[in-house]
Amino acid sequence: MDIEKTKHMSSNDFDNNFEKNEDLGEIKIKVQNIEDINVPEYRDLDPEEMDYYRGLLEAILFLANEPLSVSVLARQIQLDKTNTRILLDSLMDEYLERNSGIILKEIAGGYRFITSEKYADELKKIFKPKNNDKLSRSVLETLAIICYRQPITLPEIEEIRGVNSRAMVSTLLQKNLIKPQGYKQVPGRPTLYVTTKEFLIKFNLSSLADLPPLKDLKELPLDDLENTEE
Repeated sequence: MDIEKTKHMSSNDFDNNFEKNEDLGEIKIKVQNIEDINVPEYRDLDPEEMDYYRGLLEAILFLANEPLSVSVLARQIQLDKTNTRILLDSLMDEYLERNSGIILKEIAGGYRFITSEKYADELKKIFKPKNNDKLSRSVLETLAIICYRQPITLPEIEEIRGVNSRAMVSTLLQKNLIKPQGYKQVPGRPTLYVTTKEFLIKFNLSSLADLPPLKDLKELPLDDLENTEE
């Protein structure tokens, strides 16, 4: 804490930032989550305010080009996180109930509008993906192995696939779908690879827990990955 600022702090300011334990003679500093800085405290909203903020959140998410977290949205509209989450849940339910062509979904720790899976086949025909955006079967297979076995090294990937996989790993790194994360503590210290936030966004996943269940690594859900890739 800046010493100069403490000169002007009142006793109430001091009490708000520190917890005193008189029995032990200790002072504990309250640490605020950096994401919650400049986020207002909770307050009750009247129906008119609820409608206004719900519409504002809808507009922001419609224009956003990436998932936005509750903390980010709360800070942008200057509303507390509790009400922000309530309004987001309300929007999600509203789009599901109206059987809309677009839905609001939790992706990669944030919220984002995406098209409904019900229209996926038709949309693929109309909006054909660019060839350089598509992943080959071998790259998808490598990605699926990393998804379910991360953190994992290149030698371990090659042992599972039975073929050289360096080019596939390189492609996934270039597309920012995986990233290096430390080294395995074995001779040679090979690099460990994990999936990225970009991977979750590309495949419309809230977290890795949303991946299809896998009983056997030989039965990799490549079709599921391909279907969500568009």
